[in-house]
Amino acid sequence: MANIHPSAVVDSKAQVAESAKIGPFCMVGPDAVIGENVELLSHVVVEGRTTIGNNNKIFPFASIGHCPQDLKYNGEPSRLEIGENNTIREHVTINPGTEGGGMLTKMGSNCLVMVGAHIGHDCQVGDNVILVNNATLAGHVTIEDWAIIGGLSAVHQFCRIGRHAMIGGMSGIENDVIPYGSVTGNRARLAGLNIVGLKRRNFDREAIHSMRTAYRLLFAQEGTMAERVEDVANMFKDVEPVMEIVKFIRQDSSRGVCTPK
Repeated sequence: MANIHPSAVVDSKAQVAESAKIGPFCMVGPDAVIGENVELLSHVVVEGRTTIGNNNKIFPFASIGHCPQDLKYNGEPSRLEIGENNTIREHVTINPGTEGGGMLTKMGSNCLVMVGAHIGHDCQVGDNVILVNNATLAGHVTIEDWAIIGGLSAVHQFCRIGRHAMIGGMSGIENDVIPYGSVTGNRARLAGLNIVGLKRRNFDREAIHSMRTAYRLLFAQEGTMAERVEDVANMFKDVEPVMEIVKFIRQDSSRGVCTPK
């Protein structure tokens, strides 16, 4: 039987793994599924059709799975799915999906969500993502693997943040950020590639050199974006990180691509 503190309120219909620990003054709703070795430290609320995978640790006053902050939401049976091995710190809020966004909010595994961060309805967050203190994702945002969202930053609804991208603190993101990109500022602009992140993750020098060259070509002043993307795709067709950027730019999106000044 799960280790449930006497002061916690866990609905009898909730599915709680035997190895889970539910701390003092936590509340777990009837449709929640709590995986193995999950730890809710204290004062954590898990509501709605929420599934929390194995080995997650959730800190006090986090609100996980309460209804979306969307005036169009009318009680539809939307869901929230959280992967494994995540750390979710104090006062974090994560909302389930809505009918207009596929009915699902999803967060991957091995993420760190710091104090006061918010993941809005219908967001899709990948693996190994870091949301620093008070980072805010509006609805329908996609954050790909290994991205870092700096403290006090806000990402506009429907934006995409590519793999290994770095969002500087106190940034306002209105447009898609290419994989490996680094952006900063109010109504942020692309400031280059996330070179520090690439080195930390052991990208070799040749790949980084190719990416730098491709970056300069993609955001040169000559020609149209479509023409430059085509040129880069032909020149670097065997360089996987560059082609990942090309694929990202070519995908349909309701937002533009964040560019340099």
